[in-house]
Amino acid sequence: MKKSFNIKLFYRLLGFTKPYKLNFIFVSISAIIISFFSILNQYFLKIAVDEYITPKDYLGLINVIILMVAILCFQVIFQFLFIFFTNLLGQKVVFDLRTKLFRTIIKFKMSYYDKSSVGRLVTRTVSDMETIASIFSQGLFMIFADLILMFSVLGVMVVLSIELSLIILVILPFVMIATRLFQRAMKVAFNEVRSEIANLNSFVQERLSGIKEIQIFNRQKIESKNFEKINERHKSAWLKTVWYNSIFFPIAEISISVSVGLIVWYAGSNIIKLDNFVSLGTIFLFIQLSQMLFRPLRQIADKFNTLQMGMVAAKRVFEILDSNYYINDNGNINSNDLNGDITFENVNFSYTKNNKVLNDINLTIKKGEKIAIVGATGSGKSTIIKLIMRLYDIKDGEIKINNKNIKNFKLSDLRSSISLVNQDIFLFADTILKNITLFNEELSKKDVVKAAQNIGVWNFINKLPGGLYYNVKERGVMLSEGQRQIISFLRAYVSKPNILILDEATSSIDSKTEELIQFATNKIIQNKTSIIIAHRLSTIITADKIVVMKSGNIMEIGPHNDLINNNGYYKKLYESQFEKKELFAEIF
Repeated sequence: MKKSFNIKLFYRLLGFTKPYKLNFIFVSISAIIISFFSILNQYFLKIAVDEYITPKDYLGLINVIILMVAILCFQVIFQFLFIFFTNLLGQKVVFDLRTKLFRTIIKFKMSYYDKSSVGRLVTRTVSDMETIASIFSQGLFMIFADLILMFSVLGVMVVLSIELSLIILVILPFVMIATRLFQRAMKVAFNEVRSEIANLNSFVQERLSGIKEIQIFNRQKIESKNFEKINERHKSAWLKTVWYNSIFFPIAEISISVSVGLIVWYAGSNIIKLDNFVSLGTIFLFIQLSQMLFRPLRQIADKFNTLQMGMVAAKRVFEILDSNYYINDNGNINSNDLNGDITFENVNFSYTKNNKVLNDINLTIKKGEKIAIVGATGSGKSTIIKLIMRLYDIKDGEIKINNKNIKNFKLSDLRSSISLVNQDIFLFADTILKNITLFNEELSKKDVVKAAQNIGVWNFINKLPGGLYYNVKERGVMLSEGQRQIISFLRAYVSKPNILILDEATSSIDSKTEELIQFATNKIIQNKTSIIIAHRLSTIITADKIVVMKSGNIMEIGPHNDLINNNGYYKKLYESQFEKKELFAEIF
């Protein structure tokens, strides 16, 4: 909390408590009441010793004990309410913050995910959030309560005996200095811990996602050794915090013991010499108060660790919230205008600087036209699709639909008018029905069944255990690649898009499934603008227009027959593909 930036960050985090002012106020008041009851109970101990134990007044002692028990009961009740509502406030704040973070990261442009680790984002959204919750449940209000108690204890000490208070005040600065040094060391240590946790999560998430490749290429031992290195760094970071705790807490305990010893020695010797120095009850009270003073100071250091760890996590979360990785969404043109010609005008694009992927692309796709884009891997085919959907934004040139720049449409309208069927199909760990509707409540089961029947895939779905309610598990592992493709086609169809994009949609499936998908494709593309990217040139012969790309440039455009007659780049691609097929047939 030393730097002003941290203070600003702290106040920014407190801003999330504004909707819960009553909760915040009640917790603060409870902290004051608990401190008052804690001191009051100890003061009644003094009274018990001085006025009832020393004079041997048994009945009076019973009465004061009953009063102390009553005070203790009130203290316990407020302690319960304090702990409950601090945790409740922390969870409410984290709920709002986590929701805001998730809504933020799902709106980021694809370039952010190209550079960011998914494991780190998971850490920010889950692990870091729980650490932030501890700011309220174990840090902020606990520190506030301890500070209130400490100042109250000091005030009572000074009123009762300045001489005995000076003994405490002589030792107090040493403990405070040790506490401050401890806090600084722990801040650095916890920064390192949070960083290593993110590295650990990122590594595990990535390896579990690629478990198939790890096993196929027999990399279990190698990855285990890599994990051991990261795990070792994580352990070392945590051991630093253990080391600092191991040094600090014994110092705090020694300080308490020394202060108690000095109080007993000084007060006891003076009572023996001077009858009117302080009462025996006052000595008992000072012993208790010294422990109430030093223990919160020790606990404040411990709770400051929690607070510091939470602040480190909050800083990482706010860095994501402050990231300007959004695609501007300021469009206001009616979505009806999304049904029209698609035009690329002098479009240049690169994912990284000095590495152009598209060079001065000029292309017009007529409304209702079926076009195909072909070319070698890395020629820029898929990039064109990503730009139409504004997964990435261009800096040079314009992309228009119905002669209007796509930046002038709302992103939600633009993307809801386009359906994309990828080669790599992602399915959520849910039912087939949910994966088709994508949780759109406007689409009913009846709509899905009708759509499946229209494109000829209902029999396939109906044969699965549970039909539409069959759970495909994570990433659709319970289905074959071809079955996932069929689900993806049906998902595209039920959304009723104006523009349909098939990106290598039939490149890795068997011939029977391809026939089924080809039938579905012919149904889906009727009366729609369709763009097909395919390696198998035989599947796009019937396209109205074929766009031939090479190294980010459009080499040729035209129908299949015209391009073959031109004896250009397309003919070479076409002939080389069929030569490979013939060679394959001869071998087998």
